[in-house]
Amino acid sequence: MAAIRSLITFSFWTLMVPIAALIGFPWTFITGRIDFLYRFGCWIAITGVRLAGVRPQAVGLDRLDAASTYIFMSNHVSNLDPPMLIPLIPRRTAVLAKKELFRIPILGRGFRMGSFVPVDRNNREAAKASLREGARVLQSGINLTIFPEGTRSRDGRLLPFKKGPFFLATETSVPVVPITIVNTDYLWPKGSICIRSGTAQVTFHRPLHPADFPTREALMEAVRQSIESALPEES
Repeated sequence: MAAIRSLITFSFWTLMVPIAALIGFPWTFITGRIDFLYRFGCWIAITGVRLAGVRPQAVGLDRLDAASTYIFMSNHVSNLDPPMLIPLIPRRTAVLAKKELFRIPILGRGFRMGSFVPVDRNNREAAKASLREGARVLQSGINLTIFPEGTRSRDGRLLPFKKGPFFLATETSVPVVPITIVNTDYLWPKGSICIRSGTAQVTFHRPLHPADFPTREALMEAVRQSIESALPEES
C-alpha cells in the first residue's frame, strides 16, 4: 500500500505543478499579486501529503502573533518536511532553499516568484548574498522559513547548525520561532522512494527575540534547545 500511495502522491504533484503554473503564472503577471499562486501551491503540497496517508498535527500555533513577521527554524529529517510544514505556517512564508531546486522547470520559476531564496552552500560569497536577499524578504513583511542544519539528518537527531541564519536573525532583529518535526524520518526516510502512512507532529515553540540574547551563539543554542525539547528521547 505504501508504494501505491507514494505513486499517487508523486503523480498528483507532477500533474498539479504545471496546472498551477498554467493558471497561477498569468494571474500573477496580470494582477502583480502572488497570493493565489501561493495558496494554490500550498494546497497542492498538503494534499499530496495527505494522499500519502500522512496526517500532520500542529501544536503551538497559539503561541504566534498572526500579524507578526518571523523567521521559522526547523529541524530537517525528510523530504516530507517542506510540503507538510509550509502550508501550516500562518500567512505567507518564503524559504531559504538549496539552489539546485531552482533549476527544476516550472517549480524553480514559482519559487522565484514567491520570493524563495536560493542558497549555494559551497560558495561563501553567494551564501552572503542569499542572506542579504533573505533580509529584504523579511523587511517586506514576508516570513522566512529556514532549515538551519542545511541538510537532512539520517537518524532524526540534530546536526550542527549553520551560522548564517542566526546572523540574519540578529541583523534584522526578527523573532525566531523554533519548530520541531517528529516522525517524518520514519514516514519518508532519506534515500527511500516510498512514503509510509502515519502521523507527524509539528511543534511551534515560543518566539525567541534576538535582542534577548547577548550573542548569536547564545541565540543559536536557545533555538537548538527548543527544538530538542520536543524530540523523542534516544532509545
